[in-house]
Amino acid sequence: MVTAGVLHLTAQRQEFQAQVPEWFPIDDDLTVVGSGVVEVALGAGLVALPKHKRLFGGLLAAFFVAIFPGNIAQYVEGTDAFGLDTDQKRLTRLFFQPLLVLWALYAGGWLRRKDHDAG
Repeated sequence: MVTAGVLHLTAQRQEFQAQVPEWFPIDDDLTVVGSGVVEVALGAGLVALPKHKRLFGGLLAAFFVAIFPGNIAQYVEGTDAFGLDTDQKRLTRLFFQPLLVLWALYAGGWLRRKDHDAG
């Protein structure tokens, strides 16, 4: 997540800008910078603050849900970015977003069984 966030702010900024849907009411560059900062913060928090991993995992899952309409728009609008240059590739990507949500929840400890004291 930290790497993806840094790429939002640097080398792949234009690629990320291309993915911002036309209907989104905030400037493309501001959206990319903002989402990059959020990704860096959430990724770093998940790793650096293990006592708060449930919080960061939950926020990261919510972030993945929040950006999903943009992924749908990329498919519907036929936007090429990051090698997603066919409808099939863009559609396939949509099925990976729920996996990212599950990964974030798992990393945050939301999907793990809690040990119960046998008292």
